[in-house]
Amino acid sequence: MGTFARFVGVSQTLARFIFITGGVVSSLGKGLASAALGALLQARGYSVRLRKLDPYLNVDPGTMSPFEHGEVFVTDDGAETDLDLGHYERFTGVAARQTDSISSGRIYSTVLEKERRGDYLGKTIQVIPHVTNEIKDFIAIGEDEVDFMLCEIGGTVGDIEGLPFFEAIRQFSQDRPRGQCIFVHLTLLPYINASGELKTKPTQHSVKELRSIGLAPDILVCRSEGLIPEKEREKLALFCNVRADSVIAARDLKSIYEAPLAYHKEGLDQAVLDAFQISPAPKPDLSRWEDVADRIYNPEGRVNVAIVGKYTQLEDAYKSIAEALTHGGMANRVRVNVEWVDAEIFEREDVAPHLQGFHAILVPGGFGERGTEGKIKAATFAREHNIPYFGICLGMQMAVIEAARNMLGMKDAGSEEFDHEAGKRRFEPVVYHLKEWVQGNYKVSRNVSDDKGGTMRLGAYDASLMKGSKVVEVYGTCAIDERHRHRYEVDIKYKEKLESAGLRFSGMSPDGRLPEIVELHDHPWYIGVQFHPELKSKPFEPHPLFKDFIRAAKAVSRLV
Repeated sequence: MGTFARFVGVSQTLARFIFITGGVVSSLGKGLASAALGALLQARGYSVRLRKLDPYLNVDPGTMSPFEHGEVFVTDDGAETDLDLGHYERFTGVAARQTDSISSGRIYSTVLEKERRGDYLGKTIQVIPHVTNEIKDFIAIGEDEVDFMLCEIGGTVGDIEGLPFFEAIRQFSQDRPRGQCIFVHLTLLPYINASGELKTKPTQHSVKELRSIGLAPDILVCRSEGLIPEKEREKLALFCNVRADSVIAARDLKSIYEAPLAYHKEGLDQAVLDAFQISPAPKPDLSRWEDVADRIYNPEGRVNVAIVGKYTQLEDAYKSIAEALTHGGMANRVRVNVEWVDAEIFEREDVAPHLQGFHAILVPGGFGERGTEGKIKAATFAREHNIPYFGICLGMQMAVIEAARNMLGMKDAGSEEFDHEAGKRRFEPVVYHLKEWVQGNYKVSRNVSDDKGGTMRLGAYDASLMKGSKVVEVYGTCAIDERHRHRYEVDIKYKEKLESAGLRFSGMSPDGRLPEIVELHDHPWYIGVQFHPELKSKPFEPHPLFKDFIRAAKAVSRLV
């Protein structure tokens, strides 16, 4: 029996469902609102799980351009998912799973596979009931595990592709006992400078659209620049048929980590409990979030970190990295000032003027050859000037290529990825296409010609760390597991040569075949990792590598 059951004194075995929809415009912050609400329910002692239903026809975001969709968030069990799942994990600490992210593409693929197998016994396949039933089955997964299930529907109300999802949640709420599902609708209240007033009409139209497809919101969360005056709040309540205390203002925040405290102040968690008729409810313990806010707003210094990458025009492409750096700053009580530097600039210009003044350099992951020569130059600059360097995924591969070229004298060292892209051999491949690896107790095999989607080394894998290395000092253990997302890998046959030049392979896969971490032992902080540590970092539990990286940057800032 869950916390909820114990508190209200009834036999409660199934989760309560909260469906979060969006209206007026996209990118209002549904993911953040969902994550903050999950954190508030946790603060009251309830267990939660969050999931995302995306109406796009891609099977998953794995093959989408970062410019199109932002970063791809990888789960422990190897799912490539929407970046909102990163918010869910960062705010609740609950590890996301494959069953927490679904798209129209995956739903339709499953339905069509069943049809080809003959599972439908010759029936005509239709959106209702076959597609909607598939969505409903997905929503119900794990409903006996938690007190509250929060389901965010991607896109905005009125999108054609979203209609099967809206119909599915309408049916789902009807199938359940009364009072087991509620609907939270997130909209925009634009402020018109010329007339000096907030406009409620877009929200009214959005709710009208929602009601026309059979959904009635229980709570309105309204994004606005400032407070919602009482008059507008009453107007929204009247015309949208919600209670006045269920109109919640979601104001612009200086930091996303204010969200749980801000939403609590506005009464979001109370409105949710009232909608479910849970009374009395446990008092919230918000001390964790008060500590987080204190660390953000009362720093004791500042460090400047350069992120030298390929997708710097869109910060969402490196969302988790930016957040993990913030967490590292919180742990060290410093404000991290992140500057995005386009790696391609260094292919035309000298590195030094662009990177002087930074206390640390980070080179993130990415795909393709564009910008890589600039990333290698950034690694050289960090190595020669004793500036803390953190290479993640491709960033580690760049550090290895840099060491091979400039410490070993292998001038044509490079990656097989760039040769595959160009269609001819140009480099000595110190980084090669990963053709097989061990996953659990079986071997996975891949070819260069395989489909792009879902064929990488994905999910959590164990690694063994070398005693006496910098990373053992950072982690405090010799055995770790981290999340991966890559198709290319540093070739182990160059290990001895590179170690003789001073690059230490301080983390390996348990079978000793795949390099996971490299470091320079005669450098204050120079570490490259093949995995993505940013995916596991949380504001109340910063990742050890980011925590120590910012500590090293802080030490440099005090020397300057």
